[in-house]
Amino acid sequence: MENINDTVKEVVFAILPLSLVVIILQFTIIGMPTDIFIQFIIGVIMVSIGLILFLLGVNIGLLPIGEMIGSALPKMGKVWLVVVFGFLLGFVATVAEPDVRVLATQVSSVSDGTVSGTVLIYTVALGVAIFVGLAMLRLVLNIPITYILVGGYGLIFLLAAFTPDQFVPISLDSGGVTTGPMTVPFILALGVGAASVLRGKSASSDGFGLVALASIGPVLAVLVLGVIYG
Repeated sequence: MENINDTVKEVVFAILPLSLVVIILQFTIIGMPTDIFIQFIIGVIMVSIGLILFLLGVNIGLLPIGEMIGSALPKMGKVWLVVVFGFLLGFVATVAEPDVRVLATQVSSVSDGTVSGTVLIYTVALGVAIFVGLAMLRLVLNIPITYILVGGYGLIFLLAAFTPDQFVPISLDSGGVTTGPMTVPFILALGVGAASVLRGKSASSDGFGLVALASIGPVLAVLVLGVIYG
């Protein structure tokens, strides 16, 4: 019950400021049609209920299972299994990410279907999957995260020079939308669980950084997609 109360308070304090700003603008400057304003209020209520249920689900289900999977994989003693399952979990978590679908819908709409939303979703998911697998390999081999980050962003700057201009901002937004409410909790829990087995007491430092690495993947993937379309 305490967990439910804390979640409700968290959602209310997150949504209330934005709602108040819109309501103030409605009665002072904007003056939206009544039916649209009513739709906004209904939307706020539905979003609040949805977020409460979602966050409860994350705390009850996603985080524990992510840590359990992360801690179980290294015990199998096979590096390739850790990498492959990291790849698969990163892929499916990104496909289910709402933020990625919103971006794909907007890009498809603006480009008049030239860049398919489905293609963009799976491109972003593939980029995240590759770098989650690479992040799991880093945990196993104890590779400093700095090397991968510097190499990854260096490759981003290199590819950006050969990618059509319209794909560069899309690629950067792709890196941002993958840090959404579905992907982040699962990937973080996966990394902490794996690091707790592989690194022991240093899990608090080695278990993090997976989201930073995962964010590089979709940027590179969309840049490559831009080179192909270009």
